[in-house]
Amino acid sequence: MAVLKVKFTKNKRDKLAQVLWILNWISVVTGIILFSLGLFLKIEIGSRNELMANREVHSVPNMLIAVGVIACGINFLGGKICYDCSDTNKFHRWKLFMLPYIICTFFFTFCILVGALMCYTMRNELEESLYQGLKEALKFYKDTDTPGRCFLKRTIDMLQIEFQCCGNNGFRDWFEIQWISIRYLDMSNKEVQDRLKSNVDGKYLMDGVPFSCCNINSPRPCIQNQLTNNSAHYNYDFQSKELNVWQKGCRKALLEYYTQIMQSIGLTVLIIWLFELSVLTGVRYLQTAMENVLRQGDPDSESDGWLLENSFVETARSNLNIIKNLGKSNQINAISGNEDPNMDVPTADYGPDNVPPKQIPTASQPELKVLYEH
Repeated sequence: MAVLKVKFTKNKRDKLAQVLWILNWISVVTGIILFSLGLFLKIEIGSRNELMANREVHSVPNMLIAVGVIACGINFLGGKICYDCSDTNKFHRWKLFMLPYIICTFFFTFCILVGALMCYTMRNELEESLYQGLKEALKFYKDTDTPGRCFLKRTIDMLQIEFQCCGNNGFRDWFEIQWISIRYLDMSNKEVQDRLKSNVDGKYLMDGVPFSCCNINSPRPCIQNQLTNNSAHYNYDFQSKELNVWQKGCRKALLEYYTQIMQSIGLTVLIIWLFELSVLTGVRYLQTAMENVLRQGDPDSESDGWLLENSFVETARSNLNIIKNLGKSNQINAISGNEDPNMDVPTADYGPDNVPPKQIPTASQPELKVLYEH
């Protein structure tokens, strides 16, 4: 029994073809939207590429860009097909092409769904990439004279000012790294020498943060050095909530920023997937209805359209049998191709005495001819 069978008159078939022609052109626009969303996300991630360790985070924008380009091509072709399907004579040109086109469009629509789901499942991968990338970037904050790293200080400072964050997980991350270059330290100063000697790795560590960590909403001037020393500053308690540096880590701030963008993009892509699925369903109905018209031979007659000619179980069983038969035929071809014509055939074990049975003599061709004449 056909699945979701609908009866179409000639007028309904013509209207369906016209509506699908318009929807396919709208789908071309949705393809451009997918491409634009992927390009926007790629630019946003690329703008802070040096703060990310894992390059696989580009998989989502790359997929959206590819799906957007393919959507424009497929829907442009679908518009041409639906426009010609309103005429029975023109449908003959597309009859053999319709089923492969629908199958390809189905897999393409599935890729759109995968792209939407990837926007929601990428959070953990993005968080790990930001954690490792920011951790390395903070170490190179002081290397303003090193080629390839000279702009990291500016990048991190602008990041902390824009997103109102400090460090990777928090402001204490700056206590664990040397973020002041040696060229700006007075090596003859005893305090500097003591700090360098007190550390196993010979680093200049201190409980201070860069200026970009300062909270602009703090009522008092920014305190960057000796953040954990209450006696070094008047009326100061570093454990209070009025600490004048940003409390949020930059990893969390960037993660929230990108998550919000990807959730919005994922919702848009999901809506586009539902729209593409409805267009694909309409094209399937139009294909089956027009094929039934050709079988009947009367272009003005009514015809049935359906999604599947048989039930889901029967369709799955028939497709499984086709796959099994293809596998068996490949095995037979492989076996027949590997046979050696010169290979010796093993003799059978005829009995305890190993004596072959008596063979019936066959008549020669002249003898058969004589017998036939008599």
